[in-house]
Amino acid sequence: MRGVSGAVTGLAKRRRNPVVEQTVRATVAATISFAVAERLSSEPAPLTAPLTALLVVQVTLYSTLTTSIRRVNAVVIGVLIAIGFSSVTGLSWWSLGLIILAALTVGRFVRVDEFVSEVAISAMLVLGVTRLASQAWDRVLETLIGAGVGLLFNFLFAPPVWVDTAGESLEDLARRGRHLLLGIAEELDRPSEVGRSAARLHEARRLDQDIAAVDASLRQAEDSLRLNPRTPEGLLSRLVLRTGLDTLEICVVVVRVLARSLTDLAKRRDQGEPLFPREVALALEELFAHIGAALVSFAVLVTAQASSNAEEAESRLATELSAAGASREKVADMLLDRVQERPHAWQLYGSLLAEVDRILDELDLEHRSRRLMEELDRVSALKSARFNRLGNLRRFARGEHLRFRRRR
Repeated sequence: MRGVSGAVTGLAKRRRNPVVEQTVRATVAATISFAVAERLSSEPAPLTAPLTALLVVQVTLYSTLTTSIRRVNAVVIGVLIAIGFSSVTGLSWWSLGLIILAALTVGRFVRVDEFVSEVAISAMLVLGVTRLASQAWDRVLETLIGAGVGLLFNFLFAPPVWVDTAGESLEDLARRGRHLLLGIAEELDRPSEVGRSAARLHEARRLDQDIAAVDASLRQAEDSLRLNPRTPEGLLSRLVLRTGLDTLEICVVVVRVLARSLTDLAKRRDQGEPLFPREVALALEELFAHIGAALVSFAVLVTAQASSNAEEAESRLATELSAAGASREKVADMLLDRVQERPHAWQLYGSLLAEVDRILDELDLEHRSRRLMEELDRVSALKSARFNRLGNLRRFARGEHLRFRRRR
C-alpha cells in the first residue's frame, strides 16, 4: 500500500509540473486547431493554425491572452506589409531585404515584443509562397483559429494556480539562507582560514544569484492569479508573495554582506587564531540560529493559505525575533568588550551588528504590515487613476465635453 500511495503521489506531482502541463495543453490545442483549420481554410496544409496554438497556449490564462493578442497583431501586420510589397514588386534578393527591414522596423513600433521576428516571417511566407491577397488572408484566418482555440482551451480547462510552486521556492530560499547562517556560525570559534570564509562568501553569492529563479516562479504565480475565476482575492495574494520575496531578497543580500565582513575579519587574524573567543562565538551561533529560524518562519507566514497556519507562523516568527533581539544585545555587549581590547576591528564589529539589525528590521511584523499596506495603497491609486482615464474617455466619446463648454 505504501508503494502504491507513493506512486500516486509522484504521478500527481508530475501532473502539476509546469513542463508537463505545458506539453499536454500545447499538444491538444495544436491538434484541435489543425482540425478546425482544415475545415475553414482553403489551404491544403494549414499549419499556421497549430503553430499559432503552440505559441499561444501558455501555462497561465493571463499569459495566454496577452500572447494571443501579440501573436495575431504580428501576423496581421506581416500580411499587410507583404500585400503592399506584392502589388509593387515581385520576389527578389533586394525586395526580400526590403520587406525584412520594413517588417522588423514596423514590428518594433507596434510593440509585439517577442513576436517581432514573426512579422518578418509572415511577410516573407506570404510574399514568397502565396503572392495573392486572398491566400494571404488565409494565413490570418489560420492565425485567428489557432489563437481562438488556444484561448477557448484555457477558458474551458482553466490552468492551475501556481501559488504553491512559488511558495515552495520562497521557503526553499529561506531554508538555504538558514543553512548558510548555521554553517557560518559553526566556524566562528575554529582557527581562522581565509579560504574557508571565502567559500562561505561564494555560497552566499550563489544564493543571491538564485533569487532570479525564485522571481521567475513568482511571476508565473502572479500571472496564474490574473483573470482567474478560482481566485477572487488574487490581488492580495500577489502582493503578499511579491512583498515577501522582496523582504527575503534584502535579507539574502545582507547575509552576503555579513559573510563579506567575516571574510575581511579572517584576513586580519593571525593564522590559526579563531575569529572570536569561545563565549562570543557561542553567542553569535545562538543569534544566527534565531535569525535563520526567523527567515524560515517568515517564508511560511508569507506562503500560508489557511488562517490557522498563518497565525501559527506569525506566533513562531514573533518568538524567534524576540529571542534574536535578546541575543543581539548580548552579542553587542561582548563585542564592545572586545573592541576595548582590540580596537582595530571596531569597524567590522559595528558592521556585523548593523547587518544583523537590518535583517531583524526587515523581518519585523510591523514593518511587514506597513509595507503590505503601502503596496495596497499604491495599487489602489493606480487602479483609480486608470478608471478615471477610462471615464474621461467615455465622457469624451459621448460628447459631454462639448455640452459642458456650451453651458459655460
